[in-house]
This record gives sequence, structure tokens and C-alpha cells, in this order.
Amino acid sequence: MSETKKVTLGLIPKLIVAIILGILVGKYLPPVVTQIAVTFSTIFGSFLSFIIPLMILAFVTKGIAELTEGAGKLLAATVCISYVSTLIAGSLSYTMSHSIFPSFITKDLADKIQNATDASLEPIFKIPLSPLLDVTGALVFAFMMGISISYLRTKTKKGEYLYHIFDEFNDIIVKVLDVAIVPLLPYFIFGNFANMSYSGSVFIVLGIFWKIFLCIVILHLLYVSAMFLITGAYRHQGPFTWMRNQVTGYMTAIGTQSSAATIPVNVGVAKKNGVSKPIREFVVPLCATVHMPGSMITITACTYTMLVMFDMPHSFGLMFQFIAILGVAMVAAPGAPGGAVMSALPFLPVLGVDPSGSMASLLISLYLTQDSFGTAANVSGDNAIALAMDKLYYDKIVKTPRPVDEDSVEVNN
Repeated sequence: MSETKKVTLGLIPKLIVAIILGILVGKYLPPVVTQIAVTFSTIFGSFLSFIIPLMILAFVTKGIAELTEGAGKLLAATVCISYVSTLIAGSLSYTMSHSIFPSFITKDLADKIQNATDASLEPIFKIPLSPLLDVTGALVFAFMMGISISYLRTKTKKGEYLYHIFDEFNDIIVKVLDVAIVPLLPYFIFGNFANMSYSGSVFIVLGIFWKIFLCIVILHLLYVSAMFLITGAYRHQGPFTWMRNQVTGYMTAIGTQSSAATIPVNVGVAKKNGVSKPIREFVVPLCATVHMPGSMITITACTYTMLVMFDMPHSFGLMFQFIAILGVAMVAAPGAPGGAVMSALPFLPVLGVDPSGSMASLLISLYLTQDSFGTAANVSGDNAIALAMDKLYYDKIVKTPRPVDEDSVEVNN
């Protein structure tokens, strides 16, 4: 007998189904059905707000504790370059959004969305659930613990017990996200889109949606190409063979939607590019954690869109605060299902946005349908940095001739 294969939908197809069903339910079924869905979304949003500070404690503490281990100057240089790259990507995304998006997110559309939002249904009941810590307190505590544990582990023989406590706490939060958050996201989004459909704002939002997606993907490709061009100029080599080699890593990231899952393939791409074994095996996995330009481009553009649609402040100064703090907090992204957008939720209050409300749901919807392209841009940029660090390390840091690496294929193009 042949075994029947079980067909399962991935997260993005589930989100698309949830959006379609939400639109149909909100438009054609009695309001009480939508109100039940809205009630679930509201309760789930409260639980999400409860989990967010715990996510910060788990992921940021462990991420910082691990990032400070390694090869000293090489680590510092890689992290600094990655952070600056992420900030530049976010700033360029804001510039693109501010220059292009107002042409199709007009004041009339924003007013219609605002008016429709006022006609939304309220939940039947709410469950009061307050977070154990506020977001700022959790972030400060996570930085304090992460830096201290790192110091104890690298400078003394202490700190291992605390590290393992947070490592296991990290595993617990990942499990909660994997079992109780991510599987329920389609229902959360279903309730919010049903409410948007009932109020009449959903088709306005979807009309804007595809234009944003196109702009974001184009900026991803331009930014990654610029990184390889700059690296080529630094190494005095043409970048086009590197870019051709990177197609494998790019497509793998689109398929897996995971920087972490793409690491083995990306290390292989670095090998083909001629990056020495010590550098590629250190820099590529590290950048998978700290270098998030594609994700930052997507989140910045989606957040800008959301703020404009709801007629909220969206100046560069305000957005840059969000970008700067998110560039640090996204060290949590590879370990959290839902990736960078889950790391962004705790910092939406910087922009005046409730991280458990309908605007956050819209941000999740906008981001997750484009997540694989952001991940592909992240991992592609990682190899540009690996090429640059290969030269920087041997020429400037250790100042020794580059070792002969039989595993590596030197590319001169």
C-alpha cells in the first residue's frame, strides 16, 4: 500500500486564505460572526502584548551574550559594518517610501481609511492581561544581562549557568511562538481583515498593497547589487561572478524563508567566491544573525505605509529612532518564527502604534507576504560583507599574507 502524503499549507498561503476569508465574512455574513472573530483577535492581541517583553528578554539577552564571543577585532568590525548597512538600508527605504508612496497613498484614501476605521466593530468582551514588564524595562534588562553574561564568560570562568538559563528560556519562548503564536496568526489576521471588510477599508488597503511590494523588491535588488559593487571596488575585482554565484543562496532563502536555514548554502557560495575558510565560517553565520538590510527595507516601507494610511506622524527623525533600535533588536529575528516583524512589534510604541492592535496586524500582513524576499536580500548582503572582511582581516587586522586555502576557489573577474 502506498502511503498518502499529508499536504500542509505554509504560513504565507494560510495568511492569504485568512485575508480572503476575512474579506468574505466581513462583507457577506451577519455582523455577529465578524464580532466573534474580532473578539478572538483582541484576546490574541493581549496575549501577544504579554509575550513581547519575554521575547526581548529571551532573544536579545542570548543574542548579545553570544555575539561577544569570537575573534575580537574581526567580530567588532563585522558587527559594526552589518549594523551600519542595516541603518543605511532602512534610511534608503524611508527615502523611497517618502518619495514614491504619497503618489498613490493620497489624503483622500487616508481619510477614507480613517473614517472606515471609526465604523469598525468592537469585541464582545476583553480579557485584561498586562505584561510582566514594559518594553523599555525588558530591553534595558536584556542589554544589562547580555553584556554582563558575555563579560563573565569571556573574562572569567563564570557566567555559564546564567547563559544556559537564558538559552533554555530562549528555547521556551521559541516553542511558545512556534505552538501558540505563529499557528494562530492567520486567525488573528482573519479577524482584523473581517473587521476591515465590514468597515469598508479593506479594498483601499489591498489596492495600495501590490505597489508597495513591487517597490520593496526593486530596492532589495538595487541595495544588494550596490553592496557587491562597493566590495568589488574595495577588493579591486569585478563583482559580477560573485553576483551570479549568489543566485543559489538567494533562491534558497526565498524557498526556506530563513537566514539560518540558508547558512550552509551561503557558506558554499562564499567558498566559490574565494573567501578563506576561517572567514567564511565565522562571518557568514554571524551576519545571518546581525545583518538584516532586506528585512529593514521591508519593515520600514510597510511601517511608513501604515503610518501614512492612518494619518500619523512619519518624519525621518521619528522613523530613524525606530530603525536604529530595531537594527539592534533584530538579532532576535533568526531565532523567532515570523522573523524580523516579531522583533519590530515591541518598538511600535516609539511611533505611537499599539503592538497588539489592528495596525500591528496590518503590518504583520504586509511584511510576512514579502518576508522571503527580505531574507534573500539579507543573505546576499552577508556574502558581500564576507568578501570585504576576507581582505580587511588579512590586510589590516592581522597583517599577514592570506593563507593558501585549498577548499576555496579564488575568483578573479
